[in-house]
Amino acid sequence: MRLRSPHDREILRLALPALGALAAEPLYILADTAIVGHLGRPQLAALGLAGTVLAGAFTIFNFLTYGTTSVVARASGAGRRDEAARLAAQALWVSLGIGVVLLVACEIVAEPLLRGLGGHGVSGHYALVYFRLAAFGLPAALVALAGQGYLRGVSNLRRPLEIVVVANLANLILEVVFVYVFHWGIAGSAGGTAIAQAGMGVAFVVELLRPPAPSRRPSWKEMRPMVRIGRQIFVRTAALYASFLVAASVLARMGDAEIGAHQIAYQLFLLIALILDAVAIAGQVIVGRMLGAGNADGSYDAALRMIGWSVAIGGVFALILAPLSHVLPAAFTSDPRVLHQAALLWPFLVAMQPLGGAVFALDGILIGAGDTRYLMWSMLAASALFVVLAALALALGWGITGVWAALDILIAARLALLWPRFATRRWAVVGWAAD
Repeated sequence: MRLRSPHDREILRLALPALGALAAEPLYILADTAIVGHLGRPQLAALGLAGTVLAGAFTIFNFLTYGTTSVVARASGAGRRDEAARLAAQALWVSLGIGVVLLVACEIVAEPLLRGLGGHGVSGHYALVYFRLAAFGLPAALVALAGQGYLRGVSNLRRPLEIVVVANLANLILEVVFVYVFHWGIAGSAGGTAIAQAGMGVAFVVELLRPPAPSRRPSWKEMRPMVRIGRQIFVRTAALYASFLVAASVLARMGDAEIGAHQIAYQLFLLIALILDAVAIAGQVIVGRMLGAGNADGSYDAALRMIGWSVAIGGVFALILAPLSHVLPAAFTSDPRVLHQAALLWPFLVAMQPLGGAVFALDGILIGAGDTRYLMWSMLAASALFVVLAALALALGWGITGVWAALDILIAARLALLWPRFATRRWAVVGWAAD
């Protein structure tokens, strides 16, 4: 990797504020994990199950961000500012509609869903309480996803950072008050998160309606570009989330200690993954904008540089995590059984980081290019492999190490499928491709 590149300044200009926003987002659940973890093992196990489902509901709809960024960046690169403004309004309608439907569905299926995933006894009861309260924040969270997608597409990454940081601080304050002052337990943690997300959603509504547009009425013609890309990203993300959901379900059946340790490692994984995704966001914006402007060679050179940076950052995280197997988990729980299981999975969490760096960068590049069909099918293939390995881990008694080894194989399989696609440059299609 070259020490300097003409693309570095632009990558840093976009990635640094994205890094701040992305690092703040998973702290919603990390704050829950730290606070709830000290309430007891059943509460932590409950959060491990309910938190995984809710984080997944948030994650699989991230096409509202990525799909919006892709089409808005191409519109901006092609000089079509009115089109970008119309897309902002359509992103609001799409996200709000999905959010309301998702909330209703979550409340209806909450009990059978959590029971089917292994929720039982006291921890199963706590999981249901947390799930039903925290779900009220989902519509606002999805609107926030769309708002971030629009602002990224027009290269304004400072405003999302400001909104997310304020919301995150509000969440932390509310949870401390509700749990430790009002003594509402796990319900207080869920309520604090839902209220903070509602405030964040309102702030992003303002941003989506700010740009002047000829019309803000719902229009299928205007929605179609982001829905087309979003549908394929949805399937890709749902398959990735399903893999982690299968992991949580398998570990819940192994015991509270296993699912508790997985919850800690999973939230750390999400935090690091979203930090690595800051470079991927730069990839979405730069690649989409350059291809919209007709510069295929420039988009490839910038993409190659972003992959190098992402792998290097992943390697740094691996070095930082390696000696902390008995330190970081202790910040979330004092239960000796949970800490033992966390130590067992730790080497696999460490090994995942540089591989994940490459994969997340390639994701961002191909999303920015609109090559989401290939992303979808490659993710489905890798997830199918993981499900087989996770089932074997449960049947053959491989324990938490077997499940996390399978997660490493999942990431490696994705890299093996995405790199050849990138190298062929078949994704580098130029021009305004929203139609």
